[in-house]
Amino acid sequence: MPRESKPKKRERAEEVYDLLSEEYPEATCELDHVDAYQLAVATILSAQTTDVRVNMVTPGLFERYPTATDLAGARKEDVEAMVKSTGFFRNKTKNIIGFAQGVVEDHGGEVPQTMAELTELPGIGRKTANVVLGNAFGVNEGVVVDTHVKRLSRLLDFSAEKTPEKIERNLMALFPNERWTMLAHLLIFHGRRVCDARKPRCEACVASHLCPSSRV
Repeated sequence: MPRESKPKKRERAEEVYDLLSEEYPEATCELDHVDAYQLAVATILSAQTTDVRVNMVTPGLFERYPTATDLAGARKEDVEAMVKSTGFFRNKTKNIIGFAQGVVEDHGGEVPQTMAELTELPGIGRKTANVVLGNAFGVNEGVVVDTHVKRLSRLLDFSAEKTPEKIERNLMALFPNERWTMLAHLLIFHGRRVCDARKPRCEACVASHLCPSSRV
């Protein structure tokens, strides 16, 4: 594909977004949660594992620790036993208890609603903060860049960058603010269902004619 001008790339990006929106009208965060506290904990636990695995663990965890206050006072050993199957369980336990303690001590038990406040909490980086802001509070602060978003952004030539921070900046410049949260959902859904990392099904891709990496 010849070098694109910025307006042409934005136009193509908009077409891709619209096609994926039609293909995945049900696209949403696949981590089960009922509030910002649960979503933040689930997102921390989702590192290096699947949403399916996290969703198997969190019902019991949240039944035992229904609020940040409850989790803040939890015994490390008890939490480790409950989240062990998600991998890296010692570090994750430290992070979710630390997060809960920060919420209680600094925010009166309520998860804050700004990027600056969220990223000051233990275990919360920009990606997790974007997940919480976009899905729990409806705030489009940025774009969640996970492995699917990173890979598809490169395949679709939305970004040639390698770090999540730089990829996010490219995507934020390419798409309007109101689409940032849903953009991540659409790319993640497509990455899981069609654009597989090992064997992409380009023949089944609704946006293959707009993708520089298409094999068809």
